[in-house]
Amino acid sequence: MPNRVQWEPDFAVGHALVDAQHRGLLAQCNLLADLCLAGDGEDSRRGFDQAFEQLKVLARQHCETESSLLARGDFPDLEDHRIEFEEFEYLAGEIATTGNFDRLELQRFLAVWCLGHIRGTVDAQRAYLAGGQAATPRT
Repeated sequence: MPNRVQWEPDFAVGHALVDAQHRGLLAQCNLLADLCLAGDGEDSRRGFDQAFEQLKVLARQHCETESSLLARGDFPDLEDHRIEFEEFEYLAGEIATTGNFDRLELQRFLAVWCLGHIRGTVDAQRAYLAGGQAATPRT
């Protein structure tokens, strides 16, 4: 079975755009799950491949958004944030592909990665992004 991921209120960082992008990444993972369950016909495979490409676009846009906002807030772990997305770009572009894994395995990886990104950064970023804009960190 594919991994379905649901938005939880605790995932919110308090910045409307970042939270919307996080919800969008999870929704795209769920679309990939639906496409895994649709069967292995050519239309399903093509739909999955298109949705996977869209997820990579969304992740790239999200990285740019977060990086820009966090840089304005002098986020201390900005370099680690950039490295995380560079690793994702490499994995999703070179390793975790439909040529190397079946679509179900790929969907599971993507769901785990997106959920891990959100859960792994929410507490650290909330102090810098709360209120819809880069904020002064809470002490």
